[in-house]
Amino acid sequence: MLMTALGWVAMVLAGLTALALVSRRLLDNPRDDVETGLFWHLSRLYGAWVHRLRIDGKEHIPSARHPGPLIVVANHASGVDPVLVQAACPFEIRWLMSQEMRHPAGEWFWQWGRVIFVGGDRAGAAGTREALRYLRDGGVLGIFPEGGIERPPRQIRPFLAGVGYIVKKSGAPVLPIVVTGVPEIDPVWHALVTRSESVVAAKTPIDYANTSLDAAAISQDLRRKFMAWTGWPANDEGGAPLAEDPPAAMPFPRADHLGQRRRAGA
Repeated sequence: MLMTALGWVAMVLAGLTALALVSRRLLDNPRDDVETGLFWHLSRLYGAWVHRLRIDGKEHIPSARHPGPLIVVANHASGVDPVLVQAACPFEIRWLMSQEMRHPAGEWFWQWGRVIFVGGDRAGAAGTREALRYLRDGGVLGIFPEGGIERPPRQIRPFLAGVGYIVKKSGAPVLPIVVTGVPEIDPVWHALVTRSESVVAAKTPIDYANTSLDAAAISQDLRRKFMAWTGWPANDEGGAPLAEDPPAAMPFPRADHLGQRRRAGA
């Protein structure tokens, strides 16, 4: 009887120890909660198993849980891009997203992920203000400067001048990330369940804080860099707007359009 009782006690203690270790592991995430921990670790398993994710340039990705203020800027090749970029980073990224993409079916996820919505109306301008506040508080902001997924694939769309505005206004450094090898299929959400050999490549962070470049020039400079890194040609069609200076509550023109207006004397 004594041996049986001791066996049960040992099993209970082993179970409690295992539970404590699992709980500690799950709590090891930027929000320090179990729910985020589950998503955090599952996203890494998902990236490794479904997309065979390879991370290049790890030395450029900050290892701190809260390295902000920081702006992660990535090209947008597929619907799975934000998941894979997040899986490559040990810190939480709050993504900017166009109001046009705010599908009601995903509202629970947008809320949980604390997505910041921007666009050409007053709500979008409020999103721009929220993004700047978040950066001032030391957060990490994620932006896809093309404003949409690259179609045709492997071409760099115009970068939004609103991206340069946020970089210029916040003074936060930029961590460029090049995403390649992801499923380039439509509808874009099919990329989530399509196997691939994806690569997330972090480049040397860029500090525009002391530059004389204006918002449009910063966006153009980033676009040129992405074209050089990928070797992909420019695609000057398309591009969705970001909100501009919040009081105006109007969409930013794309960086290339600002340049055309200046040359025309507008």
